[in-house]
Amino acid sequence: QVQLAESGGGLVQAGGSLRLSCVASGNIFFARLNDINWYRQPPGKQRELVATISAGGSVIYEMDRFRISRDNVKNAVYLQMNSLKPADTGVYYCNLTSIWGQGTQVTVSS
Repeated sequence: QVQLAESGGGLVQAGGSLRLSCVASGNIFFARLNDINWYRQPPGKQRELVATISAGGSVIYEMDRFRISRDNVKNAVYLQMNSLKPADTGVYYCNLTSIWGQGTQVTVSS
């Protein structure tokens, strides 16, 4: 079993940046063999895909202004978010197959 733990969220002004981290524990070998996604869920809206990175570290998808990376030595995936807007507010989740972290709150003030 794999557990995912997100961190790095917080309150930031519009135009600012944040770097989110997702650290895997448990069966890390399974985690290293799979693509990892970042999703977000804005208030009152459905969860949406933000970025995906392959097991080998290739970027499969990124939203504009966001950059995903991974460090398999640290069992971590990162989401660098730049030029943040109030519309980026939401809970950000790390995902691997059917496994989800608890999420980290990002709030962008205008």
